[in-house]
Amino acid sequence: MALEFPQIDPIIFEVGPVAVRWYGLMYLIGFAFALWLANRQAAKPGSGWSKEQVSDLLFYGMLGVILGGRVGYVLFYQFSYFLENPLYLLRIDQGGMSFHGGTLGVIAAIVWFAKAKGKSILAVGDFVVPLVPLGLLAGRIGNFINGELWGRTSDVPWAMVFPTGGPEPRHPSQLYEAFFEGLVLFLILQWFIRKPRPAGSVAGLFLLGYGVFRFAIEYFREPDAHLGLFADFISMGQILSLPMIIVGAGLMYWAYQRNNSSEKHGSQQPS
Repeated sequence: MALEFPQIDPIIFEVGPVAVRWYGLMYLIGFAFALWLANRQAAKPGSGWSKEQVSDLLFYGMLGVILGGRVGYVLFYQFSYFLENPLYLLRIDQGGMSFHGGTLGVIAAIVWFAKAKGKSILAVGDFVVPLVPLGLLAGRIGNFINGELWGRTSDVPWAMVFPTGGPEPRHPSQLYEAFFEGLVLFLILQWFIRKPRPAGSVAGLFLLGYGVFRFAIEYFREPDAHLGLFADFISMGQILSLPMIIVGAGLMYWAYQRNNSSEKHGSQQPS
């Protein structure tokens, strides 16, 4: 037995040649939540952020997500095809976005914004990352509605038969990712930032948390058909998540060591 996949039309409505799709709407919802949450954080006394800075940061962050996500997908998942058809990079109508590529795009946007505004790169990163998980949650729900990026075959009671996934029931891995990479990671970060934390530790926790969740869920997600598993063991998503885990753990360790060293040095100063 398998659950019936909800037949939701990916297109909400059409006006002439323009089609409004659920997937695009999910992205807009994610950015709207990010804007609301960022303005809420900026409104706190002593935040050091203005609404204009928040708007600028989210604009550049959005460009980083879109450009980085597309370039990352082409280079990480379709590189051989790109070499044969370089214009494929511009064919956004054919889909294809990579979260890991989008992360690199956002990091580039953070560095550029921090240097342009005279802010600490770590401080900007710590401000941005709590905004990301709700966007991930919305995006994965969009994947589910589209019936794409489904999981591996399974006989669990909640397995589903996806329209493009063949007759076998599969894990609804999009919902696993929405829950853990979206909701759970959001709650972890919100709990973590309730108290002052060393600069860089929030960004480190996000990288570590996402990397761990994504690496684990990849065992339930169907590998890309043209890539499969490397050495019959590890997927491309897991390979790309390993650096996030290492960098995230290293950044948290460095942030706390640096903070402890500063406190120790400060306590030795004459009063």
